[in-house]
Order: sequence, then C-alpha cells, then structure tokens
Amino acid sequence: MSKRRFLAPALALLFLTAPAVEAINVPRKSPELAISLSDGKQVLVSQYLGKVVVVAFILTWCPHCQKTIGFLSKAQTTYGPRGLQVLASAIEDVARVNLPAFIRQYNPPFPVGFDNQTVAINYLEHPPMLIPHMPILAFIDRQGIIRAQYEGDDKFFSEDQQPKNLTDKIEELLKEGTAGAKKSVPRKTPAASK
Repeated sequence: MSKRRFLAPALALLFLTAPAVEAINVPRKSPELAISLSDGKQVLVSQYLGKVVVVAFILTWCPHCQKTIGFLSKAQTTYGPRGLQVLASAIEDVARVNLPAFIRQYNPPFPVGFDNQTVAINYLEHPPMLIPHMPILAFIDRQGIIRAQYEGDDKFFSEDQQPKNLTDKIEELLKEGTAGAKKSVPRKTPAASK
C-alpha cells in the first residue's frame, strides 16, 4: 500500500513535467534579446541578422560555463570571418559585479554581458518550474531562427565531444548560406540549347 502512495505522486509529477520539457520549441523565430555590457551599452541579437549567432547563457563561476567560453572563443576566431558571431550573457544575480574579472581572465573575442535569469528563461522558452542546467546555448541561423538549443546536462556537452559538437553545429549553419541568397540556377546558353 505504501508503494502505491509513493508511486501515484511520482507518476503525477512525471506527467506534469513531461509536457514542460517538450515546451522548448525549435526551430522558432528568435525574439529580441538585449544583453547589457559592463560599459553601459547593450548588444541586440537582431543586430547580427545575416550571421550565424551562438548565444551562450552562463554563470561566471561555473566551471562548465568557463570551459564552454574557451571553446566558443576558439570558434569565434576560426569561424568569425565566415559569418559566426558568438554572444554571451551571464545570468547570476551578481553578474554585473563578476563580469569584469571574468572578461579579464578569459578574454573572449566576442561580447559578454549580463541579463537577469527571468529574461534568459523567457528568451529560451525554458519551463520556469524546472531548474536550468548551465551553460545553455542557442544556435540562431542567418535568418534569425533558433535552430537548436542545448542545456548543460545535454549529451551535446559531453566532456570528450563538446568541441566537435560545437564545430559540427556551427559548420552546419554556416554552410546554409547567407540570408536572402538565391541559389544559382544554370542558364541555358544559345549554344547549349541547339
């Protein structure tokens, strides 16, 4: 009898959280996101329309986030000339205070700012009743569509595969071409039509 009493609430909890996990909808249009920088300026995700954008939501003190920033720094250096733009937003309560030291230590070649956690959760369409596992990456294509989103506990971040997974996802989106680019269609020349 006591097993049934435990099992019923556990199953109810499972059914309540299962739809929430499925609520993360990709692909979807990226809403506007303003990331505040330490100098008082803001970076808007929309200003990079036409580029492949990776938005990293991090905690400055999180070792997995720090490692991910290292991988993303290499990716920005390698793929920036081909149209990649990485952005990062620290979302812990004291991010504004922690950010200058984080930037000095890791020296990322892309904008790193801060937002509050609610802004990040809303942007990511993360179920508010579930604790986010950090870091969280959103991959946005050149047309401004969030094509993939990975949370820190996803196999995407597995220790030995993270650099390859990042590279593969970035390459996939870069290969899709530029926004508004027309596919070239071979034209028939007068000589070829004879």
